Amino acid sequence: MRLELTSVSAGYSAVPAVRDVSARVGSGSWLAVIGPNGAGKSTLLKAVAGLVRHTGELTLDGHPVAALAHRERARAIGYAPQTPQLPDGLTVTDYVLLGRTPHLRPLAREGRADLAVVADVLDRLDLAALAGRSLRTLSGGERQRAVLARVLAQQAGLLLLDEPTTGLDVGHAQALLDLVDRLRREDGTTVVSTLHDLTLAGQYADQLLLLHDGAVAARGTPARVLTEPLLSRHYGARITVLSTADGSPVVAPRRT
Repeated sequence: MRLELTSVSAGYSAVPAVRDVSARVGSGSWLAVIGPNGAGKSTLLKAVAGLVRHTGELTLDGHPVAALAHRERARAIGYAPQTPQLPDGLTVTDYVLLGRTPHLRPLAREGRADLAVVADVLDRLDLAALAGRSLRTLSGGERQRAVLARVLAQQAGLLLLDEPTTGLDVGHAQALLDLVDRLRREDGTTVVSTLHDLTLAGQYADQLLLLHDGAVAARGTPARVLTEPLLSRHYGARITVLSTADGSPVVAPRRT
């Protein structure tokens, strides 16, 4: 699913949190939106998801997102917020099954195929052992994985993931991003994520979009965006950019 943003501005008041953002994300590609705190990353994802007002154009496969009916949008776009509101009284399985709702007829119940999708996602995210647990008994990292499981069960063509690795240890973070990467490679799923971890952003995303004070400061491949001058200027940090054996970037803080 191809996503295109043309001169998109969005926010919650008269002063937009993001201004004049344009980007193209090809089908099966991964765009990571990076930038310091308050740069407008989450607001941009919410604009694409239709959760905040925006100006400019947002299209999916050439069709305006605003013209999609609610069920069509839910089938096309899966959104995982950074701080989700989880309903009380649901088990992990019940919650993840909510991701199948856009695919059901009115008043219909989940079928065998829906349960199989959920079971597969739970297994891939190392949640199978917690399937019967209440959401409120989970740790922060477990809740984060449950939220992502619900979105993945939705099987949308576009995934919007706001800081998906928050609260996850390095092993679970890698497992999650590996799964997302596999979905885009095998199924053509398009991914737009925000990521604080610049090393992970550079290793998984095809393209990076660096925001600063709501505006685009840089865009392009990880090699083009993850440079010491750019990151030092816009993050106000002392960093060194290294490379792994396969050429992947590693962004490391540097003491004085």
